[in-house]
Amino acid sequence: MYHRAKSINHNLLSHYHHSTKNHAKTLIHTHSHQPQNQKPKPNHHKRKHIPFITEIKQIETSEQALSLFHHYNQLGYKHYYPSYAALLYKLARSKNFHAVETILTQMKNTDIQCNETVFIALFQHYGPVKAVELFRAMPKFNCARTLQSFNALLNILVDHGMFCEANDAFERCYEMGFRPNTVTFNIMMKGWLKKGEWENACKVFDEMLERKVQPSVVSYNSLIGFLSRKGDLDKAMRLVEDMRRKGKRANGVTYALLMEGLCSLGKYEEAKKLMFDMAYRGCKPQLVNFSVLMNDLGKRGKIDEAMVLFREMRKRRLKPDVVTYNVFVNYLCKEGKTAEAYKMLVEMQISGCEPNAATYRMLLDGLCRNGDFESGLSVLNLMFASRHCPLSDTFNCLVVGLLKSGNIDGGYFVLEEMVKRKVDFDLESWEAVIKYACSEDDKSGSMLTNILTCMSV
Repeated sequence: MYHRAKSINHNLLSHYHHSTKNHAKTLIHTHSHQPQNQKPKPNHHKRKHIPFITEIKQIETSEQALSLFHHYNQLGYKHYYPSYAALLYKLARSKNFHAVETILTQMKNTDIQCNETVFIALFQHYGPVKAVELFRAMPKFNCARTLQSFNALLNILVDHGMFCEANDAFERCYEMGFRPNTVTFNIMMKGWLKKGEWENACKVFDEMLERKVQPSVVSYNSLIGFLSRKGDLDKAMRLVEDMRRKGKRANGVTYALLMEGLCSLGKYEEAKKLMFDMAYRGCKPQLVNFSVLMNDLGKRGKIDEAMVLFREMRKRRLKPDVVTYNVFVNYLCKEGKTAEAYKMLVEMQISGCEPNAATYRMLLDGLCRNGDFESGLSVLNLMFASRHCPLSDTFNCLVVGLLKSGNIDGGYFVLEEMVKRKVDFDLESWEAVIKYACSEDDKSGSMLTNILTCMSV
């Protein structure tokens, strides 16, 4: 391999090297071989309905999930891997890592055979250092580490800015028994490009070719995206031609990256022409391509033109997704057209497109900026019903606006939610709360004094 940057924290992953001899069989047979002392995987529930898993999907909190798990134990139910995995997913999503550790220890002590997918899922929720520890511990759970879990770990390190550690692991992959595939090389290319090091990313690409690993469209798109963001569209287009010569067909994302580059240079018309020429190049325009153009128009305040494209997209039977709708919600709110943005939210729901946290937050922030706190309160309730939550600044702005506009009940409700969710109060919120707690209105004063009491506990 060519020389790469040295690790900042060499010791973090150095355990891999020392564990090679001890776990040679586990590391070398990375795809299908199981450790010799591994017990046969129980298949009692392989295709049977498992009531615990059905019930845990309906539960909201990690405490309730643990309670259900123990309740089944008390009923004499024996949990196998599927039940443990379902519980771990629930606990990790709730960030109850202490409980995750407890359940993992229990699994190890009861010799439950694990699938590496549960560890890969835990990598996503834990920080990178803990992910490294989990990766090291996998053999203790009768779970062979494969290239899939190695790639997942590598990606976590890159995404969390620990590129030197990722690079160090990449350097050691062969001695750990892993043969890098296209995904592995793509992750390393992403890491170098994230650091802005084009030459090193190209070296990874060249090494991929030298080792007879076929680049994917994702490989090319990483390089094309970098060049497009830098404004080097000529070089990016040459890469597209190189793809074509090597039998790789550019996809919608490829063209979207080129279109973004053109738009960033103020060449909207060229970007639009490229989109409508895609079909002649063997790729029909997709949602992502329309979204690039609509986003650029929105930035320049040309919402009406963006709406024309939106209708054109619908004519082509392309169903808008949450990203498409969010473009309009965002820019309509920025222009103060919150009523239209709210209509867009309603249209989303009618069409079966589920708004995400960003949709609600953009709309709620826009309503607060416009001083429409009553509508803001309605959107807040929709957020809660969808299990989303606004940011701290939005909470504070909304409670102050409701109290100042005389909606004490609404303000009281938002205050309760802030206390329940442990949201910090800023100075303006404190002043508003104290002012209305001292109101001559007995009801208002009583309600808000109760809130103040809760906050001081």
